[in-house]
Amino acid sequence: MRGYFRRLVAACVDRAGIGAGLRWKLSAAIALVGALVAVVLSLVVHNAARVSMLDNARDLADERIMIAQRNYEMSGRLNFPNTKIDDPRLPKELREKAEAGRRATYVTDRSGAPDIWAAVPLKNGHVMSLHSGFTDRSSDILTDLDQALVIGSIAVVLGGSALGVLIGGHLSRRLRKAASAANRVAKGETDVRVREAIGGVVRDETDDLASAVDAMADALRQRLEAERRVTADIAHELRTPVTGLLTAAELLPPGRPTELVLDRAKAMRTLVEDVLEVARLDSASERAELQDILLGEFVARRVAAKEPDATVHVVHESEVTTDPRRLERVLFNLLANAARHGRPPLEVTVEGRVIRVRDHGPGFPEALLAEGPSRFRTGSADRAGRGHGLGLTIAAGQARVLGARLTFRNVRPAGAPDGVPAEGAVAVLWLPEHAPTNTGSYPVLT
Repeated sequence: MRGYFRRLVAACVDRAGIGAGLRWKLSAAIALVGALVAVVLSLVVHNAARVSMLDNARDLADERIMIAQRNYEMSGRLNFPNTKIDDPRLPKELREKAEAGRRATYVTDRSGAPDIWAAVPLKNGHVMSLHSGFTDRSSDILTDLDQALVIGSIAVVLGGSALGVLIGGHLSRRLRKAASAANRVAKGETDVRVREAIGGVVRDETDDLASAVDAMADALRQRLEAERRVTADIAHELRTPVTGLLTAAELLPPGRPTELVLDRAKAMRTLVEDVLEVARLDSASERAELQDILLGEFVARRVAAKEPDATVHVVHESEVTTDPRRLERVLFNLLANAARHGRPPLEVTVEGRVIRVRDHGPGFPEALLAEGPSRFRTGSADRAGRGHGLGLTIAAGQARVLGARLTFRNVRPAGAPDGVPAEGAVAVLWLPEHAPTNTGSYPVLT
């Protein structure tokens, strides 16, 4: 149940988009937009200021050429600075307008600096022109303006980046809190609520996601609990008739038919007991009864009783605090699975708090390696006489009660690709350093 729940919650968390560096992605996006806006505004302000200064310079040149024209017509000589009659350097466009009887101004670029021209036709048919450059004061103003725009643009980019980091950091923290709470729910902590875990006063899409995950978890929990109760009730109701069937079969006269009936009745009783055990483990109400044992000695005695042909290697003896009955159940199920689906020799290794059970068969199915044990699935194409697929499920459930970790892998030659057949299967049980308490929790180390 928890494995399916964990995968479903993990999929929801992935869909939430909690990618690494969310704050930096958001910061980069805001900084990029800010930089583009700053560059566009800077260009617009620079061009508008330049055009305005040029217009003022042209108006000033026009006023000066009018004054110079009046003085020339009154005195008959040029007495105004930078004025000439029929200047050969006069731009062609401006000359044509003056010869057509119009007073006009014109702007040319010389080495990146604008030149201001003004021309006016005289009564004697000649053209008076005035030539002046862009003043140093205007150039200084534009330079200062450009510097201010550059500083402002940098400030906008840095401010946008900081704002992006703050907003992205806040969103990232909320999403990570939601992911952490969802993972706790997937591990079986039914009292955890994702919406409460992320906190906050202002509601946003993160709250909607958290509420959806909480609703999904509640619905799934209710459905799984209903299925567990139905399974447990059915198995419990079957215990009495199956026990009666087994008792009645034992009273039959000796013979081959009696042996077949007894064999099937015992198999049915084993199945009913296993289903009841799985239901109890799914309810998360089981608690370990702890004792101190020497792990190597314990495993050697149990293996000798269950599989006399198996070899036990105690690499390093260790005293552990655990539930012997549940540990025996895990060990027996691993040995039974290795004997049923693998090939001899069976090897059991004890090293400190780690127990390894290895066979030399075709290995575990890929589905089991990817998703873990699943009830009523053995990985065998032929279900007849191959068990009901609850052995490893029970082993994994009892390991959780012990606070242990049970892993599975296949043995392949070093450097061999995945397509090469396995040379055996290894189940590894990692017992915890600190045993669970009577409540199923673990002591807090300070």
